Amino acid sequence: MNDTTIERPSSPQAGSARLARRMERGAAFLGSEVAIMAGAMSWVSERNLVAAMSNAGGFGVIACGAMTVELLDKEIAATKALTDKPFGVNLITMHPDLMVLIEVCAKHEVGHVVLAGGLPPKGSLEAIKASGAKVICFAPTLALAKKLIRSGVDALVIEGSEAGGHIGPVSTSVLAQEILPAIANDVPVFIAGGIGRGEAIAGYLDMGAAGVQLGTRFVCATESIAHPKFKQAFIRASARDAVASVQIDPRLPVIPVRALKNAGGELFTAKQREVAQALDEGGLAMAEAQLQIEHYWAGALRRAVIDGDVEHGSVMAGQSVGMVSKEEPLADIIAALMAEAAQALEQRAA
Repeated sequence: MNDTTIERPSSPQAGSARLARRMERGAAFLGSEVAIMAGAMSWVSERNLVAAMSNAGGFGVIACGAMTVELLDKEIAATKALTDKPFGVNLITMHPDLMVLIEVCAKHEVGHVVLAGGLPPKGSLEAIKASGAKVICFAPTLALAKKLIRSGVDALVIEGSEAGGHIGPVSTSVLAQEILPAIANDVPVFIAGGIGRGEAIAGYLDMGAAGVQLGTRFVCATESIAHPKFKQAFIRASARDAVASVQIDPRLPVIPVRALKNAGGELFTAKQREVAQALDEGGLAMAEAQLQIEHYWAGALRRAVIDGDVEHGSVMAGQSVGMVSKEEPLADIIAALMAEAAQALEQRAA
């Protein structure tokens, strides 16, 4: 984007003005004040954090995960009771009740639905768009990004391997360089994975991103219901503590998960062996095997987030966890990120 700057480059207001211009497209798409989405984190991204994110000017996203239809219905209603600002819902494409979950979102007039976990099943995009909602999908490769755009998605999230939770094999910086020049003019693109400070946000906006998505940075927000032990694990951790899980059986399509090192990683290895054996014995279909793995993660994550078992549960965290240093109000986190981004843009133009 070319800047025709009226403000003096050295003025702090100049950086803020540039930041607002770069975020204008993404913010308009989301209906938020700033183009910062909150990543959908199961058990963490519920009504309190989502509403706080949207109330702070960002864009909160409910993590449906393995929720039942009834639970999502209640969660959306509860979130709407806490904020009148726009927020979205993240749905997992392999959920057996995906189409009914889409109906629930439509009933509540949710404006943005994020589909995660694979290519959208047949009819899902059409069902979401028929309700008037915008569809956001994840694109791990340029080819897939182009395919999704042709299929009618309204925006994309490009998430690198530095992220927490389910990850792909390629870093955020490489994906951004490869994908943004090719598609940033076609749909709004939000960059995710390993972002912990505003300087990185400014960099990706300069490259053509419409906005960013952060998850790890918001886990220790005051409004987050995560257990105090879960938050302390984040505050104590460094980037090297957030490691990816290992796939032990090539037949089992296990998407790697990034989490803090603990005994839970060994438990997941044992779970993979158990599921692989069931496949060998013909007791499981491949789709059911994948679903069992997903249910395992949901349970392991709940043990850590809700119960505070940070040793045996799954403490999903991105490599930006080393930049989480304290518990603080979400609005303060957003303000700090925006100030850092504005200062970076101001310095680059000086």
